[in-house]
Amino acid sequence: MRLPYVANPPPTTSPEDEAIVQRILARRAPRPLQPLDLALLHAPPVADGWNAFLGAVRTRTSLPADLRELAISRVAVVNRAWYEWAHHAPLAEQAGVSREGMEVVKREGELVLLGGGVGEEEGERADVGVLTERQWAVVCYTDEITRNVQVRDGTFARLRELFTEREVVEITATIACYNCVSRFLVALDVGERNGLGPDAAH
Repeated sequence: MRLPYVANPPPTTSPEDEAIVQRILARRAPRPLQPLDLALLHAPPVADGWNAFLGAVRTRTSLPADLRELAISRVAVVNRAWYEWAHHAPLAEQAGVSREGMEVVKREGELVLLGGGVGEEEGERADVGVLTERQWAVVCYTDEITRNVQVRDGTFARLRELFTEREVVEITATIACYNCVSRFLVALDVGERNGLGPDAAH
C-alpha cells in the first residue's frame, strides 16, 4: 500500500476511537480486521462512517446476494479494483452465479443492456442461462453508472420493469457505494492488487 497500515490491533487514544474499532470488529466478525480497515483507521471517524454505510449496503438491503455481488464485481472490473474483485467474485459464485456468468462480468469492454454492441451479443447468452434477465440488467446498469455516471433512458426503463422502487434505490446505492470503495482501494493500492488483473487476484 502507498501508506503504512495501522498496527493490528489498532492503537487508540480515546474511548471514542476504541468504540469505533469495536464496531468495525463486530461487523467483520468472525473475520479479523481487513487491510481496508487498517487503511481507513488512520482516520477513525471516517472509518466509523464507512463501516456504518457499508454495513447497511451489504447486510440490510432487500437485494438477493447474487445481484448485490454481481454489481460489486462489475464495479471492480470497470475500475480495475482487483482487491474488490478478489473479495466479491467468489461471493457472487457462492450466491449461485455460474462461472460462465462471471466470465461475462469479467469482460473489460462496455456492456450495453439495450441496442447494439457487446451487450446485445451477451444478452443472447444471458437468455440461455449464463445470466438471468435480472442479473444481466444489474450488470449493464452497473457498467453504465460506473463508466458514464449518467444512465440511458432505455436502460433505466428496463430496470423499472424488472425491479421495485426500493430495489432500484438499493441497486443504485450499492453501485455508488462500491465505486467509492474501489476508488479508495486503487488510489492507495490497498491489498497490493493494482496491476495484477482478476485472475491473479484470487
